[in-house]
Amino acid sequence: MELLILRHGATEGNARHRYVGRGTDEPLSDAGRAQCVAVGTLPQVQKVYTSPMLRARQTAALCFPQAELVAVPGLEEFNFGVFEGRSAHEMEHDAAYRSWVDGWCRGRCPGGEDRAEFVRRTASALSGLLAGAARQGERRVVVVAHGGTIMAALNAFADGSDLDDDYFGWGVGCCEGYVCEVTWPNGQLLLTPTGRC
Repeated sequence: MELLILRHGATEGNARHRYVGRGTDEPLSDAGRAQCVAVGTLPQVQKVYTSPMLRARQTAALCFPQAELVAVPGLEEFNFGVFEGRSAHEMEHDAAYRSWVDGWCRGRCPGGEDRAEFVRRTASALSGLLAGAARQGERRVVVVAHGGTIMAALNAFADGSDLDDDYFGWGVGCCEGYVCEVTWPNGQLLLTPTGRC
């Protein structure tokens, strides 16, 4: 099975370098819509799985206009709690924010998630989605979600990936992502990236 996992197009919050997470359900900006148009219609599939968040669903509709969109709870972006909607510059003197960043963003955001919880949430949603798709005989699975969701998924399932060392290395820009081979050696889900998209 092949997995194409794509980040949504840009939003106003992205352009302003704000933390746009699970608590910020904003639409694509004009620039984000233009990114999707520039990407064009991607490989034809009957079904595209998306985060339930508006920006992901809009991206999927623009890039895969003929596909049925299926929202999958659990694929939402990281929950930044009280940091939602704010930029690093705005919080440079915020002690809670500085503590979180100085800890390599591993700890819990006040009112939000910690990285390990987020990876578990994403891994559970994606593994269930892929197992169901395999049972239905799908050979190509497309997921449109978020930058954090992609980092968490590949951190959880890419060969040799490690929560502390590899998480940020899987980052992608808006309307970018990975193509992965999906296998289950010894019954364990494995994603092997074969290229960028």
